[in-house]
Parts: sequence; structure tokens; C-alpha cells
Amino acid sequence: MGEILQIHNRSPERARIVRAAELVRQGQVIAIPTDTFYGLAANPFDPSAVQKIFAIKNRPESQPLLLLVDSLEMAADLSAAPPPEFYRLAERFWPGPLTIVLEASPKLPPPVTAHTGRIGLRLPSAPIPVALIEAAGCPLTATSANVAGGKECTTAQQVNDSLGSQLPLIVDGGDSRTAQPSTVLDLRPNSWEILREGAVAEKEIQSFFAAARRSQTGPK
Repeated sequence: MGEILQIHNRSPERARIVRAAELVRQGQVIAIPTDTFYGLAANPFDPSAVQKIFAIKNRPESQPLLLLVDSLEMAADLSAAPPPEFYRLAERFWPGPLTIVLEASPKLPPPVTAHTGRIGLRLPSAPIPVALIEAAGCPLTATSANVAGGKECTTAQQVNDSLGSQLPLIVDGGDSRTAQPSTVLDLRPNSWEILREGAVAEKEIQSFFAAARRSQTGPK
């Protein structure tokens, strides 16, 4: 079974974060807590690591991987000319459980986007993944740490029971903060669509865009 490494979920111990980050830099896949469920973390620029994720999860390669970032600047760098609404959405909902799907930068390997040319990005509110991204020096994949189609894991032990034999390390940051996944919003230059409603309610997104339209048109 995988090694379980406890890390404080509010004040991550630097030495333990560095240890986990080293595995990521070596091309390994590890499990980490996020601001939603536990996820599988790897360097998206490492083709071997990306392939391992699909194999571990038994995930169809037609399904893209979302990425966690530690800053708005990193997110913008992973996207090709994000529309202005992206920055306003990020200011309103990040850090937090909103995944924004944008046109992907050509620097991202096609398997990460499932050859769609689009990528889901999220800046998590949980300190552990943010610290790990900084230590690893790259964004991280964050697809849920479970077999494809199975129930998401809310504890490190659940990850260990499900996937422990295939992972060198499971970071234990306590129970998941929420019982819901992130909300996934597909954002295009002149349109938007909720692909999955989760921790951020669709009505909040609707209110955001309605307010944005009013500010653009001004009083009548």
C-alpha cells in the first residue's frame, strides 16, 4: 500500500511539502487533498506521468485533466489569450472550487487536454496544493483520486484503500472540506456554459454574468 504522509492542512510543514514535490519532479503520481476531494497530482508537462494517471484511474484518454495553479499569472500562462471575463471570474471566485475551462496554451501536451485544445484551471483555497505547486515549480494535475466512475475519496485512507498499491505517496491533510466537486465553467469569448455544477452554485455564476452585463451597458 502507499505511504501516507501527514501534512498540516492549514500550515503545511515545509520539509514534508518538499519531500512530496520531489516525487512530482521525478515523474511520480501522488495523491493530495485539494479544496474539494482528494486528487492525483503529477507534472502535466511530463508525458510519462500523465500516462500513469490514466492508467491508475483506468480513465479514458478522451477525458481531459484539470490543472491546479498557485496564481492568476500561472493560469493565464497556461491559456491562449484568456478573455477579459476570465480575470473578473478569477477575482470573484478564486481561490476556490471553480474550475474555468479555457483555450489551452500550445505549450501544454495534447494528452492533458485530451486533444481538445481546452484546459480546466483552478486556483485552490487549500494551502497544501498551493504549497506543493510552488515547491514543485509547475502546475499540478488534480483529477479525483479514484477509479474512473467510482466514488470520490474524502480521506487519505479511502485513497489508500482504492489506489494505494499504485501510488508511492498519499498526502494526508485530513477530511475533505466539502462533499461536492468543483463547479466546471466553460468560458469562451462570447459565451459561457456550466459543464458541472458543484460547490459554486449555478445561480452565483448567473448573478455574476448578469452584473457584468449591467456594468457594461450602464444605466438606461
